[in-house]
Amino acid sequence: ARVVPVLRNSVGLGDPDWSLVVDYCVCVARLEWAEHELSREGLIVMGQRGAAKNPMTTIAAQYRAQLKTYVRELGLSPAARTGLPAREDVGDDFDPFD
Repeated sequence: ARVVPVLRNSVGLGDPDWSLVVDYCVCVARLEWAEHELSREGLIVMGQRGAAKNPMTTIAAQYRAQLKTYVRELGLSPAARTGLPAREDVGDDFDPFD
């Protein structure tokens, strides 16, 4: 609900992009779930061998890395938007710098 309108207005979201947007949304949901579990369980958990790093930290890091890729591909950060092709200006043809 938040991403699709932004993409439609900024770069034009087409049918080929839909699966990428779905994957982005799944990634965000799973990252939020992993972070929730980390908050609930803590960064250190007790295992068979004693205290250990919560495995959810690795999962969250993997989803965060994938999320960065989606953000870049979809142009959802200020830095990513600078690399997107600009829409053509359909204004007048006069350019004082020509």
